[in-house]
Amino acid sequence: MSRLPGYSDIIKAQKQLKGIVKNTPFEHSKSFSAISGANVFMKLENMQSTGSFKVRGAYNRIAGLDKQGLKDGVVCASAGNHAQGVAFAARMLGVKATVFMPVFTPPLKVIATRGYGAEVVLEGDTFDDAMSAAAEFAAKSGAVIVHAFNDPDVIAGQGTIGLELFQSSDTLDDVLVPVGGGGLITGVAIALKEMNPDIRIIGVEAEGAQSMKRSLEKGRPDRLTSMQTIADGIAVKTPGDLTFEGVRKYVDDILVVNDTEIAHATYLILQRAKLLAEPAGAAAMAAVLHRKAGFEDRNVGVIISGGNIYMGLLEQILEKGMMEEGLRARIAVLIPDIAGELKSIIGILVRLGASINDIAHERSITTVPVGFVLVTITFNLRESSQLDNICKALEEKKKSFEVLK
Repeated sequence: MSRLPGYSDIIKAQKQLKGIVKNTPFEHSKSFSAISGANVFMKLENMQSTGSFKVRGAYNRIAGLDKQGLKDGVVCASAGNHAQGVAFAARMLGVKATVFMPVFTPPLKVIATRGYGAEVVLEGDTFDDAMSAAAEFAAKSGAVIVHAFNDPDVIAGQGTIGLELFQSSDTLDDVLVPVGGGGLITGVAIALKEMNPDIRIIGVEAEGAQSMKRSLEKGRPDRLTSMQTIADGIAVKTPGDLTFEGVRKYVDDILVVNDTEIAHATYLILQRAKLLAEPAGAAAMAAVLHRKAGFEDRNVGVIISGGNIYMGLLEQILEKGMMEEGLRARIAVLIPDIAGELKSIIGILVRLGASINDIAHERSITTVPVGFVLVTITFNLRESSQLDNICKALEEKKKSFEVLK
């Protein structure tokens, strides 16, 4: 077993990464402070090169290899962000990179990884499946494995975020970090605990992928039999032995958020902060906004770890978020299948200030009587009170309708 990196290793990594990675913005959020009752600051790793913190650890690991270690190239397994970090670092260092990615990986991340010059192989349903394939490839080819999290150089690279956090503000009470394999939180915790032992380091996992939390409860790294979450960037079945030990030693608590809470946080980060975050990157903010622990009146730093989101998923999140905030609504109206009926419905919506987004017709299902059509209309609103006025107007016109959730 390799040893955990120390504070000095993280300082060394910071020097190695100078001029390579960005010291990403550290911003106070009035909106999220008001929602949570905490004094919330965001560390915006979604604005990092490649759109994620992963490039820090990947570059630090590859740059530390000697020429003999680099002659056969490097290989990694990743659901996307580590892949891009390795591909980016390898290109900068002139090294061949092969990346194994699970078949479910969002196309945007696959395209981006290939764009940095890596050879991409889609293999398996999970990160662990891809990791097994990468290990087999390394054994045959001699390529050096750049692990996504269970490596001291990778952990030290991610720990440079902790140094930057402390340099931005030495008054933070809590720092919240998304947790997948645990490389990010281990590095950040080592750095921050050295500078301020009293600071609380809190990890946040997706409800459908609680590998670190369950491992801590069992006292050893434990493997999940299945996972289900929209936060693919933190969907890891088994934490590493290094990261498990680091979390057990340095991390104060692990919180859990569900996919609905993650989606809501992703929506609010875009809508309120005008920032694009992927679900894994928004997980820590979800824990703050949904008050998963006692953050009130405390200075809280939240790592927004990445912004590489699949556009189809983003579309779903925006749709759901707008409906939850009362800015979009959907109604199903049963009307006689004759000219002018739909026009009368549309007239009500337009008169009351709704902006129609989509109209769908259904005649063939058995619940629609012969001679009628079920019309589903999606429309945007300026404020939630408009929907009540629209419903009243439809009732006055004796229309048979249902507001869809």
